[in-house]
Amino acid sequence: MPGFIRESDQEEQDSDKKTTSEEPHIGIWTKKEVQQKRDAEKSDSLEDSIIYWQQSDRISRSLATTKRTLEEVIGLGKSFDVVFREMSFAGKKTGMLFINGFANSEIMLEILKRLTYLTPDNLSAGAMRSFFEMYIPHVQVEKAEELSVVIKNILIGMSAFFIEGEQTAIIMDTRNYPVRSPEEPSLERVVRGARDGFTETMLTNVALVRRRLRDPGLKFEAFQVGRRTQTDVSLAYIDDIADKLEIEAVRKKITSINMDGIPLADKQLEEAILHRGWSPYPHVRYSERPDVVASHLLEGRIVIFVDTSPSVIILPTTFFDLCQHAEENRQTAFMGTYLRWVRFFGIFASLFLLPLWLLIVMHPEFKPDILAFVGPHDKAKIPLIAQFLLVEFGVDLMRMAAVHTPTPLASAMGLIAAIMIGDIAVKTGLFINEVILYMAIAAIGMFATPSYELGLANRMVRLFLLVAVAIFGAPGLVVGTTLYILFLTFQRSYNSPYLWPFIPFNAKAMAAILFRVPVMSSKQRPSFNKPRDRTRMPQNE
Repeated sequence: MPGFIRESDQEEQDSDKKTTSEEPHIGIWTKKEVQQKRDAEKSDSLEDSIIYWQQSDRISRSLATTKRTLEEVIGLGKSFDVVFREMSFAGKKTGMLFINGFANSEIMLEILKRLTYLTPDNLSAGAMRSFFEMYIPHVQVEKAEELSVVIKNILIGMSAFFIEGEQTAIIMDTRNYPVRSPEEPSLERVVRGARDGFTETMLTNVALVRRRLRDPGLKFEAFQVGRRTQTDVSLAYIDDIADKLEIEAVRKKITSINMDGIPLADKQLEEAILHRGWSPYPHVRYSERPDVVASHLLEGRIVIFVDTSPSVIILPTTFFDLCQHAEENRQTAFMGTYLRWVRFFGIFASLFLLPLWLLIVMHPEFKPDILAFVGPHDKAKIPLIAQFLLVEFGVDLMRMAAVHTPTPLASAMGLIAAIMIGDIAVKTGLFINEVILYMAIAAIGMFATPSYELGLANRMVRLFLLVAVAIFGAPGLVVGTTLYILFLTFQRSYNSPYLWPFIPFNAKAMAAILFRVPVMSSKQRPSFNKPRDRTRMPQNE
């Protein structure tokens, strides 16, 4: 821009202009002029910001111009972890850009050590070509001609190598993310089975699944979501099993997301893909176990990995999928079936035990003689429905307190809740014993639900049925249960029926839900997600 260039820097800019008429330049401005330009910037993307400062997204031949652009775009010199190391190798001025917290110092030292031995005679074939093809001893190396591409790679942990006089940068994978070791997930523990679980690093999670599925058809497509966060997302599927139309639909959903970022990782991505609004029921399954994810991939499901999240998204899913646990498949078919039925009973109790008890207490005429002992023998100072609502909120409050309570104090908090609150509340006449008893059974059933999200949704349904019974009696329970089933019937998990195989009914698949079928008897994959290859093994075996 006219008037922005100082005489001391005129020679450098003139040399840039001689190189090419289209060469970008940033100019050297006064502090006041730079601040005015900063205040006027309204860039919507990284590319726009680079073009705003140097009129082009192309990498400048001048390291000084590149450095000034980096100062304005990514805060070089202001952010302490952004480093631009300038050095000379074989008579060529170079600069290395990296994020200090992501750089693997050992790899970078090996690269720099090799370059220090170079002489000008070694670069006879051209500096860029020589550095890229011969003298950078690293496996994952690529070129980039746009500064925006370089910066995006820097922000995910790569390092960039600039050479004076070249409009191309060399990008090297020298990442070293802070990671924790794989540990067994607390929500999906098993007595028998693997003890490794996903971590917050997507590359580690992908490797854990690859270790279990050595199928050449297993694909991991990479995306970046969010204009500001640029969060890494991977779409995983087995190419010759999963439904192509479903894969394409999910791919389009991910690439069409236009928001500033997903700092909360998988949950925000799920909402952006499904647009389910206020529905309390989960339409995807979350898992932190690599063996569970591998088994779902073999069924033709689609899995979405999100960097910084230790859980992955599995879709489509059904209500009955969310009721199953890995432990059932780690036991014999008979014991697995038994455990599955116990779990189903717990889920049923968490939904209907309290409304049924309240109904037969409020309307003794519905109570059969065999259940004559059921019902309160003492009266409390507050109505039954109020007791149930207070205990429900109390259990939720204790659950939230347990999450935020340090582990050494968790036992003390449990004693306070059970003895000081529950026992004293009964003795003072605020609650009756039966309310505490049945509420405890319902809470155990909720915690026995494998899917945490499904357990929370079932709690909301239980509250709805309790209020319906308290107001309308038996018709309230019947109508409320009917509305609940209809609500689940009309839910769909990525265009797949949520209550399959109950609605629409599939006898063979329903039997596989009710009974843990032996491995050698399960010869076909579930049909509800339309796998391209339904055969697990030859039918004649």
